[in-house]
Amino acid sequence: GRILQRTGLRDKVKLATKMPQYFVKKPADLERFFSTQLEHLRTGFVEYYLMHTLNSLEQWQRLVSLGVVEWIAQKKAAGQIKNIGFSYHGGREEFRRIVDAYPWEFCMIQYNYLDEHHQAGKDGLLYAAGKGLAVMVMEPLQGGRLATGLPQEAQVIFSHAQPKRSPAEWGLRWVWNHPQVTLALSGMSTAQMLQENIRVACDALPDSLSEQELALFDQ
Repeated sequence: GRILQRTGLRDKVKLATKMPQYFVKKPADLERFFSTQLEHLRTGFVEYYLMHTLNSLEQWQRLVSLGVVEWIAQKKAAGQIKNIGFSYHGGREEFRRIVDAYPWEFCMIQYNYLDEHHQAGKDGLLYAAGKGLAVMVMEPLQGGRLATGLPQEAQVIFSHAQPKRSPAEWGLRWVWNHPQVTLALSGMSTAQMLQENIRVACDALPDSLSEQELALFDQ
């Protein structure tokens, strides 16, 4: 929030934050959480707002009974929420139900080459994108395990591959190879990681991996 007070910086930043929907017990909680977030961020609006860990249709229906649809409409009309979405860690079928339950603008799913068929998975990615949702991918390297925690056998496969790339780069390129992925959320803890991610993102275009490169992930 303090950083955003710098002159002109707010216009260059896209903010995302989440409603802790599991703590919402009454209609007033929606406004209480949201106003506190805006206060902490020292802003009057957010570009991307998510219903956090919305893993079942029943959770959404409970929020609907508390007036969340009307609340979202009010916030969007006031310009305080630009895009509304949800984050997800459930199964494939439930994901489809939630996508169809409301005119969302985006969603956030866990997706990487190890989790291709886990949680929402590739089926969910294609389904959401086909419905016009932007798809934000979290855990593209599964919390770093696909960067630094690979078993020796997997490290050998990548080390012999051409061109030479780190396991992290291979993992990120696999995610960005999907045309349906709007954004990959990669956790970075050093300037070197930041520089690598920027470099890779500059040319990791959709459908840019060859058949031989894709075969590495199958191995």
